[in-house]
Amino acid sequence: MQAQASVAGLLEIFDVTSAGPDRFVGVTGPAGTDGRQVAKGTQALGQAIVASAKRFPDKMIRSAHAVFTRPVNIDSTVELAVSVVHEGHSTATAVVAVEQDSRLCATVTVLADVPTADVVRHHALRPDVETPDDAHPAGQAMAGHELRLVDVVDVNSPEEVGPPELYAWLRCDPIPERDDLAKALLAYFTGQLGISTTMRPHRGVGTAQAHRTVSTALMSTSVSFHNDVEWDGWLLYGHESTAAGQGMSYVRGQVHTEDGELLASFAQEGLIRPMRTVDASIDVPARL
Repeated sequence: MQAQASVAGLLEIFDVTSAGPDRFVGVTGPAGTDGRQVAKGTQALGQAIVASAKRFPDKMIRSAHAVFTRPVNIDSTVELAVSVVHEGHSTATAVVAVEQDSRLCATVTVLADVPTADVVRHHALRPDVETPDDAHPAGQAMAGHELRLVDVVDVNSPEEVGPPELYAWLRCDPIPERDDLAKALLAYFTGQLGISTTMRPHRGVGTAQAHRTVSTALMSTSVSFHNDVEWDGWLLYGHESTAAGQGMSYVRGQVHTEDGELLASFAQEGLIRPMRTVDASIDVPARL
């Protein structure tokens, strides 16, 4: 019987192991409740964050920018090669190549630093939206994952339209204590609702059609961490799609705690294109 995906299992997937100087290996995990046979791109992002944190143990991961070149298959392994661009006393930069079966699947550029005392400090306020108690429960993507949507009942419906923005409360169990795993987990879920946000204003187009009549995929994502990533309870993911066209979408967002602390900002590019005839010949769980 196929193993059930879970937040606890996801943290194990993120926790890649050393395979020699500047090399790490990881697993890709089982399918989620959607039955997809390819891993989410942000899974490779999370693994690259952890690999970089292990490579620079005296620094904190400040940001990561990933470009995805091909899907990662589940129930397999990946290799991560960390190429150090710069390693100084206060900052370090590396490019992580994520490969599967000797094929490049993603490159992730990571910035790490040693935090210092504030010269100035400010952050964007948490949006004044419904509380988790008032939001609409969404489907469970994995065990230990609870998602509630603000002002949206069915995020996948082609007929439920609204402005190109989406707010979602997320609660995970367990919440990791390690900073690198917490950042990997936070970054992973930045990829969950971006394309749905872009489709929301367009009646007749929704993520229920994804991988069936419409090809969708996350092509690049960037996340910046503004504080130590620690939280209790719920996180608010805010998304805004500022542009869509020519088969691509652009989404920017922020992640706040319930108390209003801004933990991270993110931006991503997504592919949204008609399903090609050649794609339709591929089994649905393996399609883009």
